[in-house]
Amino acid sequence: MSTKFIDGNVAMAEAAVAAGCRLFAGFPITPQSPMPEYLSGRLPEVGGSFIQAESEVVSANILLGASYGGLRCMTSTSGPGFSLMAEGISFIIGCEAPCVFIDVARPGPGMGGIGGCSQDYLYAVKGLGAGGGRAFVISPSTIQEAVHIVYESFDIADRYRTPVVVLTDKLLAATTEVVELPPLRALSELPDKSSWLITKRDSMKFEDKRICQSMLLPVSSQEEFCIKLADKYKQWEEKETRYEEFMLEDAEVVLFAYGSVGRIVREAVRQLRKEGVKAGLFRPVTLFPFPRKQIGSLHYERIKKAICVEMAIPGQMLEDVERSVKGRIEVDFYGRGGGMLVTPEEVVCHVKQQMEGSGD
Repeated sequence: MSTKFIDGNVAMAEAAVAAGCRLFAGFPITPQSPMPEYLSGRLPEVGGSFIQAESEVVSANILLGASYGGLRCMTSTSGPGFSLMAEGISFIIGCEAPCVFIDVARPGPGMGGIGGCSQDYLYAVKGLGAGGGRAFVISPSTIQEAVHIVYESFDIADRYRTPVVVLTDKLLAATTEVVELPPLRALSELPDKSSWLITKRDSMKFEDKRICQSMLLPVSSQEEFCIKLADKYKQWEEKETRYEEFMLEDAEVVLFAYGSVGRIVREAVRQLRKEGVKAGLFRPVTLFPFPRKQIGSLHYERIKKAICVEMAIPGQMLEDVERSVKGRIEVDFYGRGGGMLVTPEEVVCHVKQQMEGSGD
């Protein structure tokens, strides 16, 4: 381990290199541009390759080819660029090509701004391209957690042959902190992919060909593949769901938040506790699979208030929280949009207003 004082973009880039990433293909877009800028110099130092593609559309498709060539590979982008990658991501899901996408979200819709936000949730979690395919989506709250998550994301991608989306925002990517970076992985120790990689064809027999394709014929084969994906997503829910509970043991007010907002809400919980309010935080870390069972098993007989906090208007994770609660309690919402930041003081004020309004 090495300790450095660096910003989130560079920390995530270095974590990817340490995990064995040896190809990056991407395109500059604020606020993630420091990540490819850093990797353009760092990857050649470890025998890797950096490609500035013509566009984000091309970036995603380069990952498909690189993955089938056996490389651990990734791209990073922000909201509008992430949208352009939809077709490529859909093909990647259909071809089961492991790779990592880091989205440093920016406000939208459209071009939006460059502030902190939670406005890519619906796209990343529910709408990655045609056909209903899903990616593994995970969201860190701190730079140190982002380092661990990016480092592990390549293992998750290889384990399940899936794209992994690390969903972040400007608050995390542009903040500078002291972090511990993991050591470089030995490439010889990475998972064996020889059973599915594109290789030299040594015979003319049809059954010996190995191709990368997302269209399967006859139709029954395509259905079998959809069933296979559904089973994979069920495995994620059973084995890979991650979340954080903070001061929930006796909480009467439960706040739901993810990513950078989770860090903000954690501080709000501390302030509320000092003022005698029994508040707690439930922070989903994996957004798909979403910790719906864990949210559903909270002690609703004790909970008086449930509030979802996001830097998005209207709420996006709110829908999944409401589904997980299953009507046991009404879920209130507090959000800021367009790049306006949520602050701990605002959350504290909102909680107190809600409690006063209900007579608690």
